[in-house]
Amino acid sequence: MVQATVVGFLAAVAALLLGAMSREELDFVKVELLCASSVITAFFAAFALGMLMVCIVIGARKLGVNPDNIATPIAASLGDLITLSILAFVSSFFYKHKDNRYLSLLVCISFTALIPLWVLIVKQNPPIMRILKFGWFPIILAMVISSFGGLIMNKTISKQQFQGMAIFTPIICGVGGNLVAIQTSRISTYLHMWSTPGVLPLWMKQYWPNPCSTFCTSEINSVSARVLLSLVVPGHLIFFYIIYLVEGHLVPQSKMFVVFYLLASLMQVTILLYLAEVMVRLTWHQALDPDSHCIPYLTGLGDLLGTGLLTLCFLINWLLRSEAGLDDISDPASGPP
Repeated sequence: MVQATVVGFLAAVAALLLGAMSREELDFVKVELLCASSVITAFFAAFALGMLMVCIVIGARKLGVNPDNIATPIAASLGDLITLSILAFVSSFFYKHKDNRYLSLLVCISFTALIPLWVLIVKQNPPIMRILKFGWFPIILAMVISSFGGLIMNKTISKQQFQGMAIFTPIICGVGGNLVAIQTSRISTYLHMWSTPGVLPLWMKQYWPNPCSTFCTSEINSVSARVLLSLVVPGHLIFFYIIYLVEGHLVPQSKMFVVFYLLASLMQVTILLYLAEVMVRLTWHQALDPDSHCIPYLTGLGDLLGTGLLTLCFLINWLLRSEAGLDDISDPASGPP
């Protein structure tokens, strides 16, 4: 709750600063509204997801299923859905009451005043207190990294050549984040089972492994990486078909775009899976918990890579279509009179 409140406030501030940089203006009414909406959304989303994850992990253990295969993708996917749903409801409420200047301010002050209470509760559990002390940097840096992806989207989404990008961005970012979070949790669980924090197993002593060893060996984490990588193309094709059925007019009508999109997705997930292997080894060597320190970085990088590569796909597709259009115009002109 402490991290959710603080990071929710920081996320609102970051969004406002980025918006002010691009539009060169800052509306203080929007500042209060966005801060209040962000803090409440982060608070209740963290509470709901925390309760859900506890139930899922307990249920998975009772059924004899590895929680890493269930809890992590559910947290990553439902996290976006729950957060966006709460944000839509809360922001609509505050927007309807935007004339009441003190409402948003009172909400921000109230949730900030609750922080000492959450800290006192956390102090009763030393392992959680350690996370509270040392877990800030990954979350804040991940938020900053992800914000750059949002900045790219903000600059491109209104342009005609990037029509439909708003639909594909959550998918490519969400799929990449889900898959790398699963792999990170699996490697972390593997190390917790076969080693102690600060000591890497003999077969994982190399901090910067060869990419071939990450994807092409019989080692269990390599097999897991190949399985996750094999899910990228069929998964995105299913999502692509659903988007085509629902919002067909916004989908680029080009087979080349589908090819570029799938290549971008494969490139994103390949880079993330390799970075997961590297980062987990480095954090484990430093006696840090990979789940707390690696997943935020990797999901933030997934957002940035996904948005950047998707922008490149739309740009290349637009350039190819423009060139083809010019060729079609010039062909009749160059023919016999």
